[in-house]
Amino acid sequence: MKRTRIIDAIKHYNEIGIGTDICVKGWVRTKRGNNAVAFIALNDGSIVHNLQIVADLANFDDEMMKKITTGSCLRVVGTLVESQGKGQVVEVQAKEIEVYGTADPESYPLQKKGHSMEFLREIGHLRPRTNYFGCVLRLRHAMAYAIHKYFNDRGFFYFHTPLITASDAEGAGEMFTVSTLDPNNLPKTPEGKVDYSKDFFGKHVSLTVSGQLEGELGALSLGNIYTFGPTFRAENSNTPRHLAEFWMIEPEVAFNDITDNMDLAEDFIKYLVQYALDHNMDDLQFLNDMFDKELIERMKFVISHDFVRLGYTEAIEILEKSGKKFDFPVKWGIDLQSEHERYLVENHFKKPVILTDYPKEIKAFYMKQNDDGKTVRAMDVLFPKIGEIIGGSEREENYDKLMQRVQELHIPEKDVWWYLETRKFGTAPHSGFGLGFERLLLFVTGMTNIRDVIPFPRTPLNAEF
Repeated sequence: MKRTRIIDAIKHYNEIGIGTDICVKGWVRTKRGNNAVAFIALNDGSIVHNLQIVADLANFDDEMMKKITTGSCLRVVGTLVESQGKGQVVEVQAKEIEVYGTADPESYPLQKKGHSMEFLREIGHLRPRTNYFGCVLRLRHAMAYAIHKYFNDRGFFYFHTPLITASDAEGAGEMFTVSTLDPNNLPKTPEGKVDYSKDFFGKHVSLTVSGQLEGELGALSLGNIYTFGPTFRAENSNTPRHLAEFWMIEPEVAFNDITDNMDLAEDFIKYLVQYALDHNMDDLQFLNDMFDKELIERMKFVISHDFVRLGYTEAIEILEKSGKKFDFPVKWGIDLQSEHERYLVENHFKKPVILTDYPKEIKAFYMKQNDDGKTVRAMDVLFPKIGEIIGGSEREENYDKLMQRVQELHIPEKDVWWYLETRKFGTAPHSGFGLGFERLLLFVTGMTNIRDVIPFPRTPLNAEF
C-alpha cells in the first residue's frame, strides 16, 4: 500500500475519505494507554501535528508492542476514522504495525519534553526530530522557495557566484584560506611568507564572504540578478548573531538608484513575511504558543506598516536626545550597534526603519559617494528584535571616484582590477543589497540564537555535525 503523508491524513482527510484504509510511516513522539488499548502519537516531519494511532492490544503481539517507545520508527496500516477524543479531528485504527527501528528508552535523549536549546545543540544529529526544529526547518525551506519565487516572478536571473575567491568584498580580512599546500611543509618566499604561487590556484584564495562584487558583473550584463548561497567569515565570535558559515541573498539591479533599492528591499522582505503567514501558519502558531508569544503579531505588524526612511545623521540626533544610556556611546561617525538600531525601531518609531547616508569611513569602498564628500548612499533595513536585517547601497559607478577609494583604503589593485574595469567599459548606475538568510529566519521563527535556525551551525570550535 502506498504511503500517505501525515499532513495529508490530517489536512485532506475528506479527499481521502473517512473509513479508508491508509498506510502511514513515522517516528513515535509519545505512547500511552491502558491494558486494552495503546495511543501512539506518530509524526513523519511533514507537519508539526501528530497523527494518533489507536491500537487494540488484543490484536497485537505483546513483545512487538514493547518495542514501540518514544523515538522508534513505525509503519502502520489502518482505517482513517473520526477521532473520539479531544486534540485531533481524525485518527487511525491500526490493523498492522511494523517496527522499522527501535529507540532504547534508557539512552534515547529525547524522551522528555522541554529540553533547553543549549542541550539540543549538543545533539545536533537528533534535534530536527523535535517540534521546535521541525517547525524551524520547514520554515527555512519555505523561505528559500519564496526567495526564488519572488525573484523569478519579477524577471530576475539566479546568478551563481564563486565560493572560492581572491577578493574580499567586505574588506574585513577575516576569511578562511583555501589551500592544498602541506601545512607541515609550507613553501616560503625569500621574505619568509607562504609562497602561494606553488598552490593549486597559484595565488592566495579564500572562501567568499559575499557574492556581491561578482554579482555586479551579472547585473551589468543581464540587468536584474540575484545570488543565494553559502558565505563564510572567519570571525572568532560566539555571539547569538554570528556564524562562520551562513547563507546570503544578494540582488543586484542595473539602473536602480538608492530609492529603487529601498523600494525593492521593503517589498522583498514584506513578501517573505507574508509568504510565511500564508503557507506555514501551523508552524508559526506552534512557535508563537510555545516559544515567542508575540511572533505572529510582530510579523503582521511589519507587513502592515510602511518602513520609516531617514538619514544616519538624523538617527544620531535622535539617539543623542533619547536620554537613554547605551553600552556603546553615540556620536556621529560610529558604526551603529544593535542596541542603537533596536531603540530606533522598537522605542522611537515603533516601525521598521531604513537608514541611509552613512559616513563613508565606516562603509565599504564600492558605495556611491554623496556630494558632501562625507557620506555614501548606503542603506540598512532595521527590524524589531533583530536590528540590521538587510544592508545595501547604490554602487559607485564613477571610475575615478572608485579608484580613489581603492587607493585610500590600500586595497591591492591587482585583486580588483576586473571590478574596476566594469567602470571603464559601459559603466551604469546600479544598486543592490544583501539579506542574511539566518537573520531572516530569526525574525520569522522568533528564535533568539542564530545557531538554532540552521541545521548544522558552524561556529568557533564547533564543527561536530
